[in-house]
Order: sequence, then C-alpha cells, then structure tokens
Amino acid sequence: MIDWTDRACRRFHRLLSRRALLYTEMITAPAVIHGDRARLLDHGAAEHPVALQLGGSEPTQLAQAVRIAGDRGYAEINLNVGCPSDRVQSGCFGAVLMKTPALVADCVAAMQEASPVEVTVKCRIGVDDQDPAEVLPEFLSMLEQAGVRRVIIHARKAWLQGLSPRENREIPPLDYPLVHAMKTAFPALHLSINGGIGSLDQARAQLAVMDGVMIGRAAYHEPWAILGQADALWGDAPAFSDPLQVAQKMRGMIARHLESGGRMHQFTRHMLGLFHGRPGARAWRRILSERGASGGLAEYDAALAAVQGDAA
Repeated sequence: MIDWTDRACRRFHRLLSRRALLYTEMITAPAVIHGDRARLLDHGAAEHPVALQLGGSEPTQLAQAVRIAGDRGYAEINLNVGCPSDRVQSGCFGAVLMKTPALVADCVAAMQEASPVEVTVKCRIGVDDQDPAEVLPEFLSMLEQAGVRRVIIHARKAWLQGLSPRENREIPPLDYPLVHAMKTAFPALHLSINGGIGSLDQARAQLAVMDGVMIGRAAYHEPWAILGQADALWGDAPAFSDPLQVAQKMRGMIARHLESGGRMHQFTRHMLGLFHGRPGARAWRRILSERGASGGLAEYDAALAAVQGDAA
C-alpha cells in the first residue's frame, strides 16, 4: 500500500473503525535509518492501533530500524515478504525473499531482539516456479522456529518476472484451500489470510477457518462498506450510521489541517470511495478529484452538497 495508507488515510480509516488494525505504508529499513524519521514514522493516538510495515533484507539494518521505531507506540512491526513491485525487487526485499527463507529467519530474529512489540510477517504462498504446497509449509515452519507467532498469507503466488504489481494482485490464481490447510498444520500460529477478499461476508466466511483477515484495496476503495461496518465482527455497533456523518466529521479534521498549512487533497484523495454505490457518489468523486488539489472547504462543501442533493 505504498503511497496509499499514509497518516491522513489512517486517520480517516480509524474514524470508520475503532477495532481494525491499520498498517502503515511499507517503509524500507534504510529510509528509516537515513531518511526523515518524523515524516516516515510519526503517528498520532487517533490512528491506534497501527502496525509499522518494514521492508528490508539486511538483519542489522532491520534491527536498527526497529530500534528507531520501537518507542513510537506501534502495536506491532511487520516484515513484508509479499510485495512484488519492481522497486521492491531491485532492493532485494519483499516477495523475492521467499527464495531465501534462512535470510528471513535471520531478519526476524534480529528484529525481535530489537523490538519492544511483536514482530509479524506478511508473505505469499510462493514465487515464480516454486511449488506452494512444498514452499509454504517449509516457510511457515522456519518462521515458527524463529519465534514468529503471527503471519499474514496472501493466497497467491507472486511472479517476479513478466507480471506487473497490479497483475500480481489479479492474475495468479487464489489458493484459499492451501492457506486453510496451513491453519490445520500450524495450530499454534495466528494465521491471517489476504487476497481477493472484497466484502465483510467473505471475511466472515474466512474467519470460520482462519484467525484473521487482511483486506487492502477493497477496504480502500469501498471504505464505508468494509471499514464502516467492520466493528460488527467484534460485536460492536458501527461508529456511524451513514457515510454522510463520516464526511461531516471529516470536515472538522480537514479544516484543522488546512489551518496548519496542509492541502485538502492530502485527505480527500483517500475519501473518493466513501459513497461507493450510493446516490451522489460520482459527483462526490468528480468534485474532489477536480478541485481537491488546490481547493478548500468551499469545494469540500460543494461535494457534500452534491451527495446530499442526489440522496434526497
């Protein structure tokens, strides 16, 4: 979710769900060590609980990044061994690490030694010509021996050559039965499933087998339908009864952001799908897309009025 789940996005998503665990964008260990730490790592209490997602393949670097981030209040620190993007491959981290499980074990061991919170891993079922039925249980066994207790499994292979990152999210077939079998094979591990889950009904079905469900792009593009109703999975009532209430609540947050010198687009670009499938959704998206980059509350109010007018 690079360039997607930034601080503004997480504040919006947290407004929708009080219970869902949110994740940062993937941040590389060298960026944490050498970059703008405040910009990369700072987050507020309004985002909690939030997990820091790190990318890297050098145990010493990862441990240093964990020590830098360790006192910032993250609920967990996650090592991404599933992202197939070109930027990730060129840096020798992400899904390509599925080819070097011993190195992953070294990485998580170093991270655990440096971390005050739990270290988790997100992976694929395999990459390229690997046989997932052989590779995945071996990989999980290695993680378990290294002391990892929570793993998120994207139920697709990643093809590192020949498919774009988007194609890697859509073309390799989903293998839910294999991931379900891993829960039986590794009962002591907390295993979450990811990939192709686009509704809360589908999430509920997965939770009958798995310990957790991770929903990425579907939650981003349809935040009301998924995050806005997600607390029901814990038996809690939703925080809001209508997406209009969310948009009105966000107005105050955006106003404060503008007063501090920020741009409206930094929030509203994450809110385009708030009214997905509802009257006024197209006008909401159009106004915020066309005017959000340089606009202010007048433009936001125009988008709100369009939604309210169509709903009426």
